Amino acid sequence: MPFQPEKITEVQLGAAGPIVGLQGLGCMGISFAYGSTDLGEARLVLEHALARGVTLFDTADMYGSGDNERFLAPFLRAHRDDIVLATKFGISADPADPTRRTIRNDRAYLRSCVEGSLRRLGLDHIDLYYMHRKDPAAPIEETVAAMAELVDEGMVSHLGLSEVTGAELRAAHAVHPIAAVQSEWSLFSRDVEAGVVPAASELGVSFVPYSPLGRGFLAGGFTDASKELAKDDMRRILPRFNGGNATSNAALLDPLRTVARARGITLAQVALAWVHLRAEAHGLAVVPIPGTRRRNRLEENLSATRIRLTPEECALLEPIAGQVAGVRYPDMSTTSAGRE
Repeated sequence: MPFQPEKITEVQLGAAGPIVGLQGLGCMGISFAYGSTDLGEARLVLEHALARGVTLFDTADMYGSGDNERFLAPFLRAHRDDIVLATKFGISADPADPTRRTIRNDRAYLRSCVEGSLRRLGLDHIDLYYMHRKDPAAPIEETVAAMAELVDEGMVSHLGLSEVTGAELRAAHAVHPIAAVQSEWSLFSRDVEAGVVPAASELGVSFVPYSPLGRGFLAGGFTDASKELAKDDMRRILPRFNGGNATSNAALLDPLRTVARARGITLAQVALAWVHLRAEAHGLAVVPIPGTRRRNRLEENLSATRIRLTPEECALLEPIAGQVAGVRYPDMSTTSAGRE
């Protein structure tokens, strides 16, 4: 018999959402933000992830100005019945300068975005459609009502929100069930625990943490983005990755190293195991979506789903977030932390 790789366990997104593997795959870095990619290896990563039970594949229309959706399209179509595809609308980036962005949530823009995504993906519906960022000028009730029309028309199966506050999630969920809310959540970023996480737990909404490895910082791979990353790597402009902030944050990895050495595992596995424990700590389904473009890293990340940290290890890691130097983005106004 051919070798059958062990699959990760499954969990449901929301009260009536799709069943997905306990860990998903963030696909942004294949086409956007983190420098050049070996596309052949990236295709093998997709296939290996699916073989290991990863079924939630996350993208957005702005990643590479649609290139990420185009790259995923052949893989998605080949395995359509086995995959839960999540994509997003709401951020329009200037191809000439990705740091210049416009946020729109109006109905006309939403329609153009979903039609564009479906065309690039070559699909007839999107499994999970997120509002990527909230337009402060657009009431979230109106945006979600327009998104709900897509569900009624069969273009979208389930709705999600990214970087919203607890109050915004409650208001949205009152209009139409929200299957998942997405935000940055890691040992470096815990601001969501103040508002949106309790709201999600109360409403039965799943949480999909993006950047659960702190965009790679928690894996211990580098300490100063300005010196160690490619010139087209977005992390070079993020406050936590540069200068004195980077030096201070690198020192915060010592507790992870202590746990990793004692366990014989990697820093990334410690950080991901901690994120997975948030499901139990907060009483909700948690499906992190670490991104990678290499199979060995994918396997390393998936192995974290089988690691359970002890209360003593968690206590050692607990102080880290409160000591992090620098905010997540240069402009936090479009994040949940900027509005909570």
